[in-house]
Amino acid sequence: MVNRPGTGRGTGASPVRRAAQVVGVVFLLVGLLGFIPGITTDYDTMKFAGHESQAKLLGLFQVSILHNIVHLLFGVAGLALARSASGARSYLIGGGAIYLVLWLYGLVVGHDSPANFVPLNTADNWLHLFLGVGMIALGVALTRRQGGSRH
Repeated sequence: MVNRPGTGRGTGASPVRRAAQVVGVVFLLVGLLGFIPGITTDYDTMKFAGHESQAKLLGLFQVSILHNIVHLLFGVAGLALARSASGARSYLIGGGAIYLVLWLYGLVVGHDSPANFVPLNTADNWLHLFLGVGMIALGVALTRRQGGSRH
């Protein structure tokens, strides 16, 4: 297969595609690690969903079965969308926006509120802010046109 400039296909992937692949693989890894006792502390308290789950990935980030499944699906989406530069950009920017919404959700919804169907703690909130800003920055920075020309 010939690697045509600008297509991001062939042997060399564009930087935005590589970034989406890396983010996707990290989410897959996080989703898998969330199901491993020891790496996830208080594993026996893990619930399907809700704030009652006391299981914590790396002893820090509160998780549930649903939370881990979402990480796995988010990882699969990243790898699938990384097959094209436009898909990778959409994944990074759209995923970043989702994480910013989750950050706001974590700030607004009380930890013990019935509306807290996703177990979130302070560490999760900071991580969601970092992920949201970081993913959007990657999606924008890695697809900016050089020289300011737009065609």
